Amino acid sequence: MIVRWSRFELPDVLAEVGVARPFLVASERWANFLELPFVGRWTEVPSHEIAVSGDADGLVALGGGSAIDTAKAASAQTGLPLVSIPTTYSGSEWTGFFGRRSPDRRMVGGGGGANLAGIVYDVMLTFGLPRAETVGTAMNALAHCAEALYGQTSAESDALALAGAERIANALPVVVADPGDVDGRIELLKGAADAGHALSLAGLALSHAIAQVIGGSYGISHGAMNALSLPPALRFNVAVVPDAVARFGTAIGAEADPAAKLEELARLGGFGGLGSYGVPGDDLPRLAAEIAARPGNGMNPRPATQAEIEQMLRSIYE
Repeated sequence: MIVRWSRFELPDVLAEVGVARPFLVASERWANFLELPFVGRWTEVPSHEIAVSGDADGLVALGGGSAIDTAKAASAQTGLPLVSIPTTYSGSEWTGFFGRRSPDRRMVGGGGGANLAGIVYDVMLTFGLPRAETVGTAMNALAHCAEALYGQTSAESDALALAGAERIANALPVVVADPGDVDGRIELLKGAADAGHALSLAGLALSHAIAQVIGGSYGISHGAMNALSLPPALRFNVAVVPDAVARFGTAIGAEADPAAKLEELARLGGFGGLGSYGVPGDDLPRLAAEIAARPGNGMNPRPATQAEIEQMLRSIYE
């Protein structure tokens, strides 16, 4: 994977991966941001369908996880190489799998096999990101770090996860207190990049299974759902993989109670409980059953039962 740290390097990256006729996937906000000769544009983000027009020989995704997932779906369909330019901390740019969301953000499917060719980060693109999206996508990145430490671990993924967790935990309060803090934004973006890279090596687990099912069922932000689901998932895993959870806690500066530190960080985003997002209490047993069947739960060090998951959901409902 080619990784660069300025949007002004995008033409060189495209040349390096052999793309001369790029097709852009970006919302209306970003559709005319890049001054490159794109052969076409797709601006419905998120979208459960995408058509690549013209004689494109590559794809560029500019935006958050929804834009990148939409472009990954197109890449998987066409085989075209994809260069992503993230504007959030979601980490979607590192993985070949993707979710398909309708324009109202409800999950309608997913897949894998995107042809990932490059990533171009630029800290200036994260300025103006609202507080809820800043905190939510950063918490999503922290979930990548935690789950990498008890997923399909390796020395490389562990090192990336620990470095990313430390950076994010330290930088997130700084950025929330002063959204214009350049050094804080740089550290947060580097931490998210570490987290995404760790994710690509180690995979997902229980927290993401919860976030994917609930967010996809009701059109709720994936970041907000990770902010809610990570603390109870971490508490569940303390008894299963105590050493991995302890290392994560040390990285975020909370050896005694890392889940409580995660809740403190999540509160920076102003997130309410599941009930505040319109999730009906009567739906919790059904949701728990769906979560229990998700691959992420299957990849957890010990898969949670439906009853255990329902208990977790009730703990974050109010």
